[in-house]
Amino acid sequence: MNSPDTAQAGGRSARGGSDLGAITAWWRSLGGDGFLALPPPGRDRYTQSHGHEDATELRAERGLSGPVSFVYWHWQSHEAAFDRSGALRGELLLHWGGEHGVVAAGLGAGPPGFRLVDGGPGSAFRLDRVTERDEAGLPDPADPHGVRQFLDMLDEPLDRGTPFFRYRSLSPAEAAWLHERLREPLDLAAATRFVVSLEERDGLTPDETERLLRAWREGHEGRLDEWSAWGLLLHALLRHDHPETWEIVAALGSQAAGVISLVPSERGLAAVREFALAGDRGAVSDWLTLHRSLREPDPVAAAVALAAELAAHDAPETSLRALHHALIGNVTSDWRRQTGADLRVGSSYAALTAVRFSTDERLPRTLRVLAAEAARDQVDLLREETLRPGGSPLTDTGTDTGTGIDPAEILAAVERYEAVRDELLSGTGPDLTAYEGALADAWHRYRTLTEADVRWLRNRVADPATDLQGLGFCLELLYAHGLGTAAEVEALLPHRLKDLTKKYRTTYTEWRHPLVTLTCLALDLGHPAAAKLQAWWGRARPVWKDELRLLTHLGAPDEAKAAELWDFVTSDAHDVGQLMTWVLVRARLDGEHPLHIADRLLGTPGLHEYVLHRVLIGVADPEQPLWHFSFDPCSRDWWRRAVEVAEHPGLSPEARAIGLEAARQHHLIRYPDRLHPSPTEAERTAAKTWLDQRTDDPDDSWCPAAGPAPR
Repeated sequence: MNSPDTAQAGGRSARGGSDLGAITAWWRSLGGDGFLALPPPGRDRYTQSHGHEDATELRAERGLSGPVSFVYWHWQSHEAAFDRSGALRGELLLHWGGEHGVVAAGLGAGPPGFRLVDGGPGSAFRLDRVTERDEAGLPDPADPHGVRQFLDMLDEPLDRGTPFFRYRSLSPAEAAWLHERLREPLDLAAATRFVVSLEERDGLTPDETERLLRAWREGHEGRLDEWSAWGLLLHALLRHDHPETWEIVAALGSQAAGVISLVPSERGLAAVREFALAGDRGAVSDWLTLHRSLREPDPVAAAVALAAELAAHDAPETSLRALHHALIGNVTSDWRRQTGADLRVGSSYAALTAVRFSTDERLPRTLRVLAAEAARDQVDLLREETLRPGGSPLTDTGTDTGTGIDPAEILAAVERYEAVRDELLSGTGPDLTAYEGALADAWHRYRTLTEADVRWLRNRVADPATDLQGLGFCLELLYAHGLGTAAEVEALLPHRLKDLTKKYRTTYTEWRHPLVTLTCLALDLGHPAAAKLQAWWGRARPVWKDELRLLTHLGAPDEAKAAELWDFVTSDAHDVGQLMTWVLVRARLDGEHPLHIADRLLGTPGLHEYVLHRVLIGVADPEQPLWHFSFDPCSRDWWRRAVEVAEHPGLSPEARAIGLEAARQHHLIRYPDRLHPSPTEAERTAAKTWLDQRTDDPDDSWCPAAGPAPR
């Protein structure tokens, strides 16, 4: 069997050039009146947001003032689409901004030998090679692009909105073609995609499973999880009750839990229970699934039993959070299967379930608290939806997806929740191990701190189990509000210095690296540890810290520190918070609000305009500056700051216009369905009314956030 790499190399040789070369040659021919094709990306254009920033800079460089649309791809798309030699190994996603029709016309049909698929106004364009199939719809096995596209088609679920993916049945010809690819001699790497397409449908035979197992163990001894299709093969081993199955499970450890839960057995239940009680968060959901399959089908009763076991084994908070998420997910999935409700209605039901569980006395308090936290951002939406004229999908009985829940029952559940919410949530906080975007969504709750908030933050800082992300979140809040104390310094130094000096990028968050904030706090306090910390920042290694060192100048600022920061921000060096630091330093030294400092910088030569605009909005509240690398159109906090800047009577008209433009670009106005949590109609109406009162005819000819929302 030819490997895909070998076949691709042959294809490149026959064509006399790489796919990347052909695409780039076509790309350079694009562009015209009102349409920009950004140059192919480097590693510094890593996300869609970076692409929109590059478009802003290119438009300014070319002095374009009229309506402009643009198209680009970024480095993540590049790495996914091309191998090292420039051969295409997957679709190339082309992102865009501006007017969809202009972009579609500017791209045309794509380069010769390729097909361009228009994903529509809410998605990217997709570029791939043109391929052929025979009368049975099968590709030539020697054509890697045709094989890839065929397998992509087979591996697309029938409905991505269902709780569990299902795939269409294979035709006899398709099944025979796949099985033929797994005949001897067997190349495990080349077989991977065929294994996936077959076992997604429980299609691997006992003989194929045995031969794949031999090749897997021989080729990946001691590192079984390096083969990407190991989960599907383990699934086949479990289905066929292969004698080596549990030896494989022992070698894989807790990462096998998700596969084990798909083929319930008492032995599997015991193994997954052990993983969960050992502290593996991911195994908890699988434990609940198996416990329901084999012991207790009622999800609440099953969750209560598991919560008791977790408590008896002093399981970490993350395990209880996982159990709560699994309980909500199980109840919602059961309900969707019973009612046929779609994903959107299921989301509303999940919110109602969290509201109900917050007051469900069957559940232990820990799970009720977590339910109350999950319901906090959903309850207003749930009430609004229930009271909406004409009803909602949850209450409607006249449609296929109507579920007929009594509106009075929903409103009563909301009322019970609101009666206990504050008491349940006092002294609690978000999951500090969640992905950074989820924590950033909670940031706006902490512009003012209660005594209970402060206690929780200090306890988290003092907890040895809090990792760098959590420390960054908590320290920044305490420091920005002027509530950091020597106790926080002494809780972290010296015994956590090894952890604190690890690389932790906070590009997409509102907080800085925790060692930056800790250094600022120690300097402000005149703490003896400050000298040791400054010495560390002055060392040659590790090099990753060099770009962050100047951010520590916010602690105990002086004119020399301000001058060093200014030299940096007026150079071409990449800004990761230095301009904001200079503005905050200057404000502290001059006893002035940082908004006025930033306002006076407008139009200063040598400063990147988009960085200064972000800083202007980010410092609107000096007790909680926003350190995000750019204006975040998904954040409630950035919306609020933009409004404050636009309304500030002491700022220049130019500064207020920047706030107004940022508000116009916010997803609350442009893409409300992409906000998390989703806005209520009342919230969005108030935002649009505010905007309409300040601009009669907004100029939407250029907006980096136009088109699909950047990620």
